[in-house]
Amino acid sequence: MSEMQAVEIRCFGKLRRVHDERQWPVPYYYTIKKECSAAELVQMLNLSEEEVEAVFINGNVTALEKGRIKPGDRVGIIPFGTPGAVRLLLGIKQPQKE
Repeated sequence: MSEMQAVEIRCFGKLRRVHDERQWPVPYYYTIKKECSAAELVQMLNLSEEEVEAVFINGNVTALEKGRIKPGDRVGIIPFGTPGAVRLLLGIKQPQKE
């Protein structure tokens, strides 16, 4: 597999089970032919969008619906349920205003 066409995938938190259940190595390399959205990649990996809150793309966190992924990118998939303090540190969500 050409690493130039592959995306490096890592699942975190509750989604880490995906690596175990599918016997994927860590990291897992998935080949894409052209740029796609993060949501499209999640679908290609047969993951449920309801389980995914955000993705890291080359170290930058972004919402699932906004992320763009190109061959050669490194992607971390983050589930819902990430603890509050960690969410803020990662930049997933801003604190709610009172």
